[in-house]
Parts: sequence; structure tokens; C-alpha cells
Amino acid sequence: MILTGAAITFGAVAAGTPKELNLGILGGQNATQQIGDNQCVKQFFDQELGVDTKLRNSSDYSGVIQGLLGGKIDLVLSMSPSSYASVYIKDPQAVDVVGIAVDDTDKSRGYHSLMVVKADSPYQKLEDLKGKAIGFADPDSTSGFLIPNQAFKQQFGGNVDNKYNNTFASITFSGGHEQDVLGVLNGQFAGAVTWASMIGDHNSGYTSGAFTRMIRMDHPDLMKQIRIIWQSPLIPNGPILVSNKLPPEFKQKVVAAIKKLDSDNHSCFIKAMGGQQHIGPASVKDYQQIIDMKRELTKGDR
Repeated sequence: MILTGAAITFGAVAAGTPKELNLGILGGQNATQQIGDNQCVKQFFDQELGVDTKLRNSSDYSGVIQGLLGGKIDLVLSMSPSSYASVYIKDPQAVDVVGIAVDDTDKSRGYHSLMVVKADSPYQKLEDLKGKAIGFADPDSTSGFLIPNQAFKQQFGGNVDNKYNNTFASITFSGGHEQDVLGVLNGQFAGAVTWASMIGDHNSGYTSGAFTRMIRMDHPDLMKQIRIIWQSPLIPNGPILVSNKLPPEFKQKVVAAIKKLDSDNHSCFIKAMGGQQHIGPASVKDYQQIIDMKRELTKGDR
């Protein structure tokens, strides 16, 4: 479901319970699977809050950003840090950070951007991709663009517009992490970026990330088909966000419901998050470095 059409503007609603709650879901993955993975969330919120929860699955990250800024999205369970930075830069008061996703396995609060290639390819490091086609995910993705862009600028010079001093033959924004990995598998890209926690079992795609969703969907042997040749430093996990355009009392109920979903129906929470995670405390400070990096990028330093 693309973010179009009418949506309730909760800022104009008197104190009380709105009839609808709009849950934003970032694009870049299989839309049917994402909607399916969030059906249990809808059922939980509908019962807990007495609302009709609408799943607002955008075709790209920008749709969710604009939805939060425009009051058409009320909460996001799994937000890209870079996308959150875009919202914060435009309007620091638009949303509140409910918490950060924390790994169930070792309580880590971060993940990594990765460059993947085909397992049977000759490429062993980034330099081996010189003159080759590579894939980025979405311009508002943290691991799918913001972080690798920074790393590649430092390593090769230039910027994405000149393909980092023409290091690469082409750079394509595929639209999402799944598309990046599929682009590698089908030969569209020699290498492409995606994300994973890098914690847990390699063969199952780690505890969270793009690999786990794809393995669950229809690529059970994915980890035998790809190889990781570059890994970023740790990136803070995405924030759980709620809109400040909600009536204050109802907003408090939404925040309580999000935390109750995590504690009382954790299997549903895991499914929606795309990984074995729970909510930990967080604030704007946890994302300040990402915000600063995004601000620099939006000033035209691409």
C-alpha cells in the first residue's frame, strides 16, 4: 500500500481516541511479506487501543519520512537511523524516540553495512570491484547508502555522483536491501550493500538483517550463494518512533501499547522487526552522529 489518499490529521482531533492508527513500514523489502509480518501488530493495536490500524507500506523510505512530517503516519517500529535523521533535520519536534532495537542474543544495539558479492566470484575486497557495477539500496537508507557513501569517499575520494573518482563502472539505487542482494544473485551488480547484525549463526543469516527475511521468504540457501567482502563499523540500530501530532493522552497509550507488544507478544514484535530484538532505552543523543552525517550530506556534500 503506497502512501497516497486521504489520511486522518490527528492534530485536529480533540482529546480522545482516534478511529485510525497509521503504522509506517519502510519500503525496500517484499511488500507482501512486510504486510504479512505486521498483521499481528495490527491485530494487537486494534484490540489494545480500540482503533483500526492501517499498515502504510511505502514504496521507498521517503514515503515514511514525508508521512511522519505530514501527520499521515503515527508510529514506526523499525525506522532507518538515516531516515529518522531526515525527519529530525526537517522538524526536531515531529516525533519522539520510544526506544532503540536491542538484540535479544547479546544485548547489542547496532548492526553493520555490508558489501556482498556472489560466493563463486573472484572479488575478495572493495578494490577488486574497480570498474564493476555496484548497487546501493535507498538514498535514505543508513546501511544502504549513508554509511558506505562515507566510507567509499574516504577510501577512493570523489562522491557518489562521480562514482568515487570513477572507481566503479556504475552505481545504481536498486530501491532496497532485498533488491540489492537479488541484483548480485542475478548478475546485475558485481557487488551491492545490505545490512545484518553479524551476530549469531551465519547460515541462518544472523539474528537480524536483510538475509533473515530473504531466507524466510524463498532463498533458504542464500548464505551459500553470497559472500561478504566489506563490513562497516557498528551503526546504531533503528529507533522506534511515535508522532507528536497524536493527541497527548492517546500518544501515551500508543507508547504503552508498543512496549506491551514487545513484552506480551514478543514473537509478533520479532516478526515485525525482522530480527530477534526488543526495545531498549534511547534518545536523540544515540543518533546525533547519524544526524550530523545526514546534515552534511543534505548540504550538497555528496
